Amino acid sequence: MLRRIYDWCIDAAHKPYALWILAMVSFAESSFFPIPPDVMLIPMSLARPERAWFYAALCTVTSVLGGVVGYAIGALLYDSVGHWLIQLYGYGDKVETFRAGYAEWGAWIILLKGLTPIPYKLVTITSGFAGYDIWLFILFSIIARGGRFFVVAIVLNRYGVVIREQIEKRLTMWVTIGAVVLVLGFVVAVKLV
Repeated sequence: MLRRIYDWCIDAAHKPYALWILAMVSFAESSFFPIPPDVMLIPMSLARPERAWFYAALCTVTSVLGGVVGYAIGALLYDSVGHWLIQLYGYGDKVETFRAGYAEWGAWIILLKGLTPIPYKLVTITSGFAGYDIWLFILFSIIARGGRFFVVAIVLNRYGVVIREQIEKRLTMWVTIGAVVLVLGFVVAVKLV
């Protein structure tokens, strides 16, 4: 099954709809979706390393736009949708602590958590809920998300052929490592928030 999904993602890199899927996943991940855009970004960049920069730019733009939606959920809909999403991810009792941290550490929270596997939707929703300055939020989101996606682009553009060979030899191991990192991101988020 993993091989079929991987092969589909690699083949999709050559199809026009792949960009739409990548953009939608990146957008949704910043506001409500639990799966990071790396599931499409990495295979597409491996299939077409010369386009890795474009894919990273697309992820950055759509992630920031999705982050603005997450910000709006926190600012305008926290009592209904925002609270429900935070509870769904098990962070309901941590939001007040996280919000209080924004008064002193808002920029660092956005920058650091935007670069890590910690779910970014928590940052976007809480930024809105905390009333963090929207323009600073957008600026720091561009820096953090762009940094995250462009690091992937640099590595895959430069070493994509070697990385692709290693991934294809040990696909199950690399998917397992990716899943563990994602789960650890959620665990770390619970501990830090």
